[in-house]
Amino acid sequence: MPQITLKGNPVTTSGREIKVGDKAPDFSLQNTALEEVTLAASAGKTRIIAAVPSLDTPVCHQESKRFNDEASKLDGVEIFVVSMDLPFGQKRWCGAEDASRIKALSDHRTGKFGEDYGVLIKGGPLDRCHARAVFVIGPDGVVRHVEYVKEIAEHPNYDAVLAAARG
Repeated sequence: MPQITLKGNPVTTSGREIKVGDKAPDFSLQNTALEEVTLAASAGKTRIIAAVPSLDTPVCHQESKRFNDEASKLDGVEIFVVSMDLPFGQKRWCGAEDASRIKALSDHRTGKFGEDYGVLIKGGPLDRCHARAVFVIGPDGVVRHVEYVKEIAEHPNYDAVLAAARG
């Protein structure tokens, strides 16, 4: 697994590390309307999946707003922001921030997404939250780009993510 820190302190994640060229694991997550959303349902589109600790933290807030703004410039791309936040909190955040172009999805029920994508934090102050990571999945379901952000309190490399999404 990649080395990840929170304010310089090591963070342990569980699950498997996703790599470019892997078939993206399917998932079943809850959206803000409490409906189940799967990766398979968006097959044929490019997907950006941003795993974040919580929409209610400054970096996650800024990252999610940035992806919401970028979404209007990306034809045929869906953007999912996945956290352990409850769907009710995600809905409140999306409404307050006019974030209508991203899909906020919750892994709160099982943490299976976190395990399958190697972002589920084990222990410490963020126990059972997600580490910050971004995955770009092609229309064929193959992973095109992976970034496990080394320091959770920092932003991902937006330029690399957007370049991979554009193909």
